[in-house]
Amino acid sequence: MKQKLAAVLAADMAGYSRLMETDEAGTIARLRTHRIELIDPAIAKNEGRIIKTTGDGMLVEFQSVTDAVKCAVEIQQRMKRRNSDVPPDRRIEFRIGINLGDIIFDDDDIFGDGVNIAARIEQLADVGGICVTAAVATQIADRLEVPIEDLGEKTLKNISRPVHLYRIGIEGSALSAPSEEKDAKRAVSKPSIVVLPFDNMSGDPEQEFFADGLTEDIITELSRRHELFVISRNSSFVYKNQAVNVREVAEKLGTQYLVEGSVRKIGDRVRVTVQLIDAINDAHVWADKYDRRLDDIFAIQDEVTAAIAATLPGRLEAAQRDQLARTKPGNMAAYECALTAKVLHHRSTVADNAQAQALIDRALALDPGYAHAHAWRACILGQAWVHGWCEDKDAVWAEIVAELERALALDDNDADVHRILAAVNVNNNELTTARYHQERALSLNPNYDLVVVQQGELLTWLGRPEEGAEWIRKAMRLNPHHPERFWSHLGKSHFAARQYGEAIEAFMHLSVMDHVQHAFVAACYGWLGDDVAASAHLTKVRTLAPDFGLESFLATLHYAQESDTQHIRDGLVKAGADAGLSATGDIAAQ
Repeated sequence: MKQKLAAVLAADMAGYSRLMETDEAGTIARLRTHRIELIDPAIAKNEGRIIKTTGDGMLVEFQSVTDAVKCAVEIQQRMKRRNSDVPPDRRIEFRIGINLGDIIFDDDDIFGDGVNIAARIEQLADVGGICVTAAVATQIADRLEVPIEDLGEKTLKNISRPVHLYRIGIEGSALSAPSEEKDAKRAVSKPSIVVLPFDNMSGDPEQEFFADGLTEDIITELSRRHELFVISRNSSFVYKNQAVNVREVAEKLGTQYLVEGSVRKIGDRVRVTVQLIDAINDAHVWADKYDRRLDDIFAIQDEVTAAIAATLPGRLEAAQRDQLARTKPGNMAAYECALTAKVLHHRSTVADNAQAQALIDRALALDPGYAHAHAWRACILGQAWVHGWCEDKDAVWAEIVAELERALALDDNDADVHRILAAVNVNNNELTTARYHQERALSLNPNYDLVVVQQGELLTWLGRPEEGAEWIRKAMRLNPHHPERFWSHLGKSHFAARQYGEAIEAFMHLSVMDHVQHAFVAACYGWLGDDVAASAHLTKVRTLAPDFGLESFLATLHYAQESDTQHIRDGLVKAGADAGLSATGDIAAQ
């Protein structure tokens, strides 16, 4: 055994038994998510060491009292943000206690009075709060700008002497985002939208619940899109069963866009119509209708909600792009810069990527706390990294990682953050971690075409290409105006599934193919035994990438199964590829 002075952080989950009784599997899953995304990274960043964990708590040792308090403040602040849109009875919240004292270390465990006090004062902390001893408060008083409230002396269970305790304030902590960042974040000019209650045109009062449920579901689904500002149900349902003036409603609620629609039952069918209106410019942006058999009213509700929620953001974004085309770039706000940067990113050229980087940098200069822009900066830099459009790949990679950490700290519930984290981990061949982030992104926004198409890509890498192709086609249905690269992803899935004709057909939808896509088509024709076509596409590969070599190309792929890698190797060899040449590059164009 050895003894030394150390800071001990004790954390415990409030209401653990109640949450487990209500939803055991869900509670465990959410707690694991918080551990992976928030708690463990915060401990590692502040140089802590987890000594012991229980089902609902943990003991952590820190060499520095300052690091222990910084870690605790970060965890509690970020948990509070995470819980902002979670019902009170489902929130996972922690109490934290910190003590400085002599600790006895024995067989990777810790004992002693210092540990006991940390555990006892944790029980006295507020839910979501931090309680510390006088020794800790004295150490941080001149080092950290955090509010410290004197709680006086307290008697602790099984501790013979009274212990002087203090409460660490969370709200006023200087460790939180600077006030100007918070103000800037609130001032982000996102497109605002209100979904008015759908009209029941059936003459059947029983259909009223369907119209109201459909409206509420659309509001909920649109609210998942962090790039939109969606007016709440309470505000929109004020206008139920009222004849409204679109411009007046928009002005009163402070929105630019309105969604309105109707539900009509005709025999054994139900028809839903929906339209998106630009109230400021008095223009119809988009309209559609959905006819379905009335077999399962709730299934229809889910299907129509998904279709509308998937299509609306794309139509709204297109309208914003048209408006921005008439705007001088110097006048763009943060959202507008980010939107234009995304459009340029999807074009996937060197020049457009460089311009996208400049615009996303401007967005963040205007609003440093804009989480969505941090995530997209990582995505845009990732495209440059993947294609080799940067001089120092190591430095760019470090920037990508830093941007994702920043985005995750600002907004843990942005699907784009987890989507891009999944893509980054695919490029690192960390497919298990990639799958975790991909599933989180999918749960946060199941109707986001970029998340859905990436699910198809990941399943293809994991050796499940038939499922992958289904997901990619679903993404195409969700966004009929999808980026052209979706066809490339579909072609690669079909190739991995040994469906060479379908793969070639998918690649032929591309207006221009790069050397990677030509390589896949060459391999398809190689397997089909069409030597002329295979040779022609291989010639294109060598023209576009003079240094192309088989093994270095294969090294850029991310297949989990060696048989899939061997499959494309064999196809390229059949096409006439020479394994002796060298090449660089990567094929994963995110």
